[in-house]
Amino acid sequence: MAQPWDYIAKIVSLGDSGSGKSSLTIRLCEGRFVSHHDVTIGVEFGSRVVPVGPPASLEHNINNPVGSSQTPKTTSPNDVRQKGKGEPEQKHMKLSLWDTAGQETYKSITRSYFRGASGALLVFDITRRNTFNSVTSWLQDLRQLAEDNIVIVLVGNKSDLAPSNTITEGDSKNKRQVTRQEAEEWCRQNKVMQYLETSAKSGENVERAFLEVAERIYQNIEAGKYDLNDRRSGVKGPGAGGGGGGAGKTVNLGGGGGGPSAVMKKSGCC
Repeated sequence: MAQPWDYIAKIVSLGDSGSGKSSLTIRLCEGRFVSHHDVTIGVEFGSRVVPVGPPASLEHNINNPVGSSQTPKTTSPNDVRQKGKGEPEQKHMKLSLWDTAGQETYKSITRSYFRGASGALLVFDITRRNTFNSVTSWLQDLRQLAEDNIVIVLVGNKSDLAPSNTITEGDSKNKRQVTRQEAEEWCRQNKVMQYLETSAKSGENVERAFLEVAERIYQNIEAGKYDLNDRRSGVKGPGAGGGGGGAGKTVNLGGGGGGPSAVMKKSGCC
């Protein structure tokens, strides 16, 4: 059986403890929400195979990471490998997801996992301003260790607790402490690709956040920006790793056959 992916990319999630990094990964891999999750010690990891490039990127309107994701980009026949009568051949990417601990105690350990990452979700909790204040420090750590062309998306999690974009003190229904405008301005100032608000509880924008990263990585592959034989690039091409699982299903990063059930695995700090 042919392996169900064309590329493998290492994606890291980073940010303060309690911002919802593990919940986002579990939601993506297992399609469920965990209201109470043990504090991550060291790193947890899982994986998911997702479509990249046309036609899926056009259907999801995720094909122009340089500008607004809402602005479609014209795709020429040279942008994709063709099959049949001009129909794009759908490519798939296996996302190797590394969910790192956010506690200061483990920071020296988890920073080592930033090496060799091709993409990152920088996560904060929009109901806790201190987690947003910390993202600059996390970004600096990431850029010190990761490759220069790493794809980064800023994620404001727990949007289900902040239905309004305004900050209203004492409003039990709207606990927002960081506005969308603040986060978008931070992205512009720090040259971060995009800002998205997600809810691990409802699932809103969770898949899209990972797809945005995957799509830009795919575009970089097409542009020849990675050495697919160099593990430091965070991307591997065909022939890297064994098969198992099917397109669109979760697969076991630690080996073995994949299946519809999700796989999350923990690596200790010692």
